[in-house]
Formats: sequence, structure tokens, C-alpha cells
Amino acid sequence: MRFSFSDEQEEFRVFLRRFLEDKSPTTEVRRLMETDKGYDEAVWNQLSTDLGLPAVHVPEEYGGQGFSYGELCIVLEEMGRALLCAPYFSSAVLATTTILNAGTEEQKRTLLPPLAAGETRAALAVTEANGLWDCSGVETTATEAGGGYTLNGGKSFVLDGHTADTIVVLARAPGSSGDDGLSFFTVPGSAAGLTRTLLKTADPTRKQARLDFKDVQAELMGEAGGAAGPLAKTLDLAAICLANEMVGGADRLRESAVDYAMMRVQFGRQIGSFQTMKHKSADMLLEVELAKSAAYYAAAAAAEEDEDLPALASLAKASASSAYMQTAINTVQIHGGIGFTWDNDTHLWFKRAKSSEVFLGDPSYHRELLMQRWDV
Repeated sequence: MRFSFSDEQEEFRVFLRRFLEDKSPTTEVRRLMETDKGYDEAVWNQLSTDLGLPAVHVPEEYGGQGFSYGELCIVLEEMGRALLCAPYFSSAVLATTTILNAGTEEQKRTLLPPLAAGETRAALAVTEANGLWDCSGVETTATEAGGGYTLNGGKSFVLDGHTADTIVVLARAPGSSGDDGLSFFTVPGSAAGLTRTLLKTADPTRKQARLDFKDVQAELMGEAGGAAGPLAKTLDLAAICLANEMVGGADRLRESAVDYAMMRVQFGRQIGSFQTMKHKSADMLLEVELAKSAAYYAAAAAAEEDEDLPALASLAKASASSAYMQTAINTVQIHGGIGFTWDNDTHLWFKRAKSSEVFLGDPSYHRELLMQRWDV
């Protein structure tokens, strides 16, 4: 397993950072967060057609570039740093990874090429009103009739669910419970009986929707009743990807806090020269670097398919969540009164830090999983 990035990966990172700094300045983030769609179609086409980013970790036989989760996590770290508003995580990470883990060979060859090309976008619908990320929270039912399936129920907190062309839905057979009877289904975004409602959230840079299914015709994806295993693997990989996205945002906040401390003058001195400010800056650096180590190690484990991946995924998610949130709090404090205002950009990353902290499970949830998964 590698413990550092290769020269090619570092060049890839530099190129991505330049592109995202140009396409996702805070003025553009502010504009897009006020729209219902939540992203710029022209920028999505550029990162799809020109850069091929949705295809990074998709195998070449399905129209992808065939790179590993190491490269995918570099992409997400830079997107988190730039706070890019785009349906990348929902489509390229959650939905695409689910299809790779659960779909049949024929379904992969049908669904993945347009997703890898950015021509279509998909969303993964797992959580419901209860907000649970494990199988016990699934109440949406799939009833088999006439050689097909009908979905009934509701899904909440679905990333970009209001704009996705395809919805990958987790549902269970009537009367089943726990891990039993769970299956994945695909539903067109325009399906009859499907109602999609954009939710008002604390973080408008990342759109979420509620989906209601009323006798919606769906196609089974993968093996009937066999979704529990692929779901667990998908959520672990997604947690690693989100951890890397979070450390990108945390590092951007830390840099902005230090820059402000070196610029702001109070009592005839730069506030960065005061001892308490030095301590706070050092604490932020330590927290962010430790979270980076956990996120990078987990990404390398995903690339190598390490047997400890489930435990490392929870470790990375818990570490990155805590570091991002604490760095956001410290950055607001260092900026003083202006750091708490709408005019200052710090609140954009603060809101993303909070939404990412609870998405895919909060730190307490993942620390509990870590203890269960890692026999210490």
C-alpha cells in the first residue's frame, strides 16, 4: 500500500485545483445555492466531457477511465476545497458505486457508460424520514406483481434527488425486516407516481430532496433480496469519499483563518502574533493533518481492497467530521464579528461542514461502528 501520492497524482491535483478555482469562486457558489437546480449545466459538461471526472473510478469496460478510489478521493478533496456545487457526489460516487457493487453485468453495461460520460445523472435513495443509514430504517416496500415491481413509501435527504435522471432505490419485500428482503431498484426520474420535493436545508450548497413513491413501476437491480451486502460496501466507500471531501474543505478554512490572522491588526500588532492565536492555529493544523492521514489511509485501503476497509471508513468519517466542524468554529472565531455575517464567506464552508458531519452518519455513529468492526 502506498503512503504518499505519486508525481502523476500530484500533477492531477494541481490541474484540478486550477480548474475548480476558476469555475467555483465564492460568487458562483452563492449564485448557485440560491437556485433550485443547484449547479451550472455548462460547468458540469466541462468537468464531464473535457476532464472525464464522473468516469474516474469506473472500469474501462463500462466506459470509464479505470483509475482507483485514490484518484477519486483526490477529485473529491479538491471539490470540497472549492465547495463545488454539482451533482458529483450523488451521481459519480453514491449511485455509480451502488451500480458497480449491486448491478448485474448487463445492467452495468447499460447504466454506467452514460453516467461515466456525464450524459445522465443518478441519485441513491436510502434514508427515510427516520434518518437511519442502516437496513433497519428501510420501510419503503417493493411488491412483485406481473413480472415487475411496484414501490410504495418515501425517501428523505436524497442528494440531488429532485434533478436526477435515474433513482436507485433501496426497498424491502412486504413483511421482511432487518437485512432480509432488501433489494435495489432503478426508477426513471420522470416515473408516474413519483413525487420529488426539494427540501429546505441548512446547507443550500448541497441540494437534498424528498421522494414519495405511490405504485411506482421499478426495475430490479441485481439479486432480489441481496442488497444488504452491496449497500454496506457502498456506504463504506462513500464515507471514505466524503471524508476526503471534508478534509479539503477543512484545509481551505484553516488557510483562510491563518491568512486573516496575519492580516488583521489589533493593538498595533497582527492578531496572529498573539500567543493564544498561535495555539489555536497549531490546534487546527494538528486536527486537519490527523484527519487527512485517516482519510488518505482509508482511500489507499479502498484502492487496495484492504480487509480492514469497513473499520478504516468509519475512522476516516468520524475524524474528518470532527476536524471539519471544529476548524469551521475556530475560523469563525478568528474572524471575529465579521466571521458570523452573511457577507463573509466562512459561513459557506461552516454550513457544508455541518451537513457533512451528519450525512452518512455522525461521528458518534461511526465511532460505534469502528469499535464493532475493529477487534481491538
